[in-house]
Amino acid sequence: MIKYFKKNQALYLAIGFTLVFFLYIKYILAPFSSCFKIDAGVRSLGISFSYSLEMVQKFFESRTQEQLLCYREFLQIWDAIFAFVYTLMYASWIVYFFNNKRLLLIIPILCMIADWAENYVELIMLKTYLNSGPISETLVSIGSGINSFKLILSSITYLIILIGIIIKLKTVLTKPKLH
Repeated sequence: MIKYFKKNQALYLAIGFTLVFFLYIKYILAPFSSCFKIDAGVRSLGISFSYSLEMVQKFFESRTQEQLLCYREFLQIWDAIFAFVYTLMYASWIVYFFNNKRLLLIIPILCMIADWAENYVELIMLKTYLNSGPISETLVSIGSGINSFKLILSSITYLIILIGIIIKLKTVLTKPKLH
């Protein structure tokens, strides 16, 4: 039994972190993000591929002070933890599919770091807005660029995992059957 678990440890970790990922979305991320949601408009700057100064200003202007403070807390705590959770999930699947190619782990790790960096830039923009200062177009460009980089890294991560699934399926389906 222990030998079987050790042999499949990467798979069990991947399944476990995937479960944690979905539970985190349902029971933590969704409830803690509801306080800054509005009926129309951008729900979060971090899910747009890129954003402009006008988008950022409209995002902030369409929310109350209380919603913006909630958004700040969300970025500082819950979204930062989410980046760690999704990195664990992606990394565990990559280890399962590509055990001997651990260099691939750099992609989801860089994605997490980019997510944290983007949150930091968003927090600076939010602080500037809350202090009635003009939001720097350069800062918006940096945040948007980091966000685009993060989403590209996410896409590469999905592609790596999809390739792993295809290779695993091909291996299982073409495996000679023992009689």
